[in-house]
Amino acid sequence: MSVEKQTGLRVQAGENFVVTPAIESICTRALAYLQAGYAVHLSGPAGTGKTTLAMHIAALRAKPVMLIYGDEEFGTSNLVGGEKGVLSKKLVDNFIRSVYKSEESVRAVWVDQRLTTACKHGHTLVYDEFSRSRPEANNVLLSILEEKLMILPNGRYGEGYVQVHPDFRAIFTSNPEEYVGVHKTQDALLDRMITIELTPYDKGTEAAITQARSGLSAEEAEAIMDLVREFREIEGSRFRPSVRACIMIAKVTRGCGGQVRPDNPIFLETCLDILCANARKMKREEIKQLIQAHCHRAVDTALDRPAGRRRRDIREKGSRPHPNGIRARANGFRKHSHDEEPDEQVQGEDSPRSLDGAGQAQPGAETTQRGNGALGTADSAD
Repeated sequence: MSVEKQTGLRVQAGENFVVTPAIESICTRALAYLQAGYAVHLSGPAGTGKTTLAMHIAALRAKPVMLIYGDEEFGTSNLVGGEKGVLSKKLVDNFIRSVYKSEESVRAVWVDQRLTTACKHGHTLVYDEFSRSRPEANNVLLSILEEKLMILPNGRYGEGYVQVHPDFRAIFTSNPEEYVGVHKTQDALLDRMITIELTPYDKGTEAAITQARSGLSAEEAEAIMDLVREFREIEGSRFRPSVRACIMIAKVTRGCGGQVRPDNPIFLETCLDILCANARKMKREEIKQLIQAHCHRAVDTALDRPAGRRRRDIREKGSRPHPNGIRARANGFRKHSHDEEPDEQVQGEDSPRSLDGAGQAQPGAETTQRGNGALGTADSAD
């Protein structure tokens, strides 16, 4: 008997999610693996968007989502459920005044946890940072992913197992094992899922994410992205600082009403605070010179634009079903008649771009990009 009921999140794939060829490829493969009945494991360093991608992929399935975060203190009962409290019943029969009859019963109350609820009702399980839980706590997943059976403790009133719903799917995320607080995952569990290794995105993807999440201009977003990437190369770090640093710098600058300029103290100090925390080789003055160089580059690019030109907003033509099943947006410009002179397009500002195999932006091709975030709205569903 259960007195508490776990609810799933109704997650919608929002219009504020950036889709570039690199991200689209990951989503397409993950959906194919899930459709075939396999669990998907997104593995990669911090800042590669594992959780955002996992929630977006789960939203594309259009099923309620159960979200679990790995924890060192987790045991099997935190995933499956357990006995919590007791239920007492007392029946008093005094129908005949001279006869008093009383009957009382007490029994433990079983409460299902999120993994059990997802297996029973066919929800999508997103187990974020699952390797931060101890390996023995995750042993219950072995039979779920292979035999489609959940083995339950004896306390659940004679039910030795639960048949996993046919629509149940699982998405796992994890950091590399060398990270602090990460446990080595048992080989038997890894063998039951398909792992997609995530690496830092190409320049075009990082610039698109930075611009979309902050609302800065394309030139300013690219300048911040170039700054962070060059700092990463000088420091000899492949992963840190990640695109998350670009977003932080851009959002703080935008929120304070400033610009990516060398004379903007908010921007300059924000860059120093974020980058100096990751510095091992460069000194503060060297980082400051690097920041000023990229700021000047962004300002010079903006000043090189023709006088009187204003940046035109990209108008969406509308949604269309993508061949691989992902909803995509076609970004473009209004069409001109033969009698009108078409507006001049400036590369990097108004013209649609796509990414080639090397991650470089190519003018003139249509891109599939949507907004700047991870999720739409989420509400509760049974």
